[in-house]
Amino acid sequence: MAADDQGDHPVYELAALDQEFILGDSMRGARFMMEYAKAEEYLRRERVRTTLVAFGSARIREDGGEWQSRIYNGARTFGRIASERGGALCDGTGWRDNVITTGGGPGVMEAANRGARDAGAVTIGFNIQLPHEQAPNPYITPQLSFQFHYFGMRKMHLAMRARALVIFPGGFGTMDELFELLTLSQTGKGHHMPVVLYDRAFWNRIVNFEALAEAGMINPDDLKLFKFADDPEETWESLLDLGLDVPEII
Repeated sequence: MAADDQGDHPVYELAALDQEFILGDSMRGARFMMEYAKAEEYLRRERVRTTLVAFGSARIREDGGEWQSRIYNGARTFGRIASERGGALCDGTGWRDNVITTGGGPGVMEAANRGARDAGAVTIGFNIQLPHEQAPNPYITPQLSFQFHYFGMRKMHLAMRARALVIFPGGFGTMDELFELLTLSQTGKGHHMPVVLYDRAFWNRIVNFEALAEAGMINPDDLKLFKFADDPEETWESLLDLGLDVPEII
């Protein structure tokens, strides 16, 4: 290769502009760091101090029958209540607290983001890049609609600002988030986080928490880490009973 051709070789390209290099195996750690830093920068820019995570099935539909409609509308109403009372509304100069945050998809997550929008609050979506396309729901605040490649970094951002967790009916992904955040509280690796499971009948049928305690797999006191609720108002009151910190709204 002639000296004049050196500038055409990929090796000569600035590292920050070399997509092949950035997306290569050796830069996996750097990409992980970038996913942390990008979301952190935009959350700070929008003055989000704390979040309230609402999680549940992407398969729940507003028009999916009586039970699904009740869950969807319950999540929507809760998103509005929490945004109005939790500190997510501000004049743009103060910090926002208990901002409704979801996994960004449809179903329950759409409903919770929608309720926050109903209240006029900003609301966050942490979407995950999947083999099949998963588009963010239309109710997420555009400047707070994130996409992650790494589940681990998405989980970290879901947990690090969260001051409470509300789990609506869902499947593997929903239970993954539930048990991960319960484990952080149980082991003391995370801050205190009130947890409410929405729809008592569903969760008692799906998970026998008492059996875990009876078998000695968890401490009986671990059952005090969460409560059940059957409507949005009961959910909000249960979070307060479990110690949710709500800033004084002047």
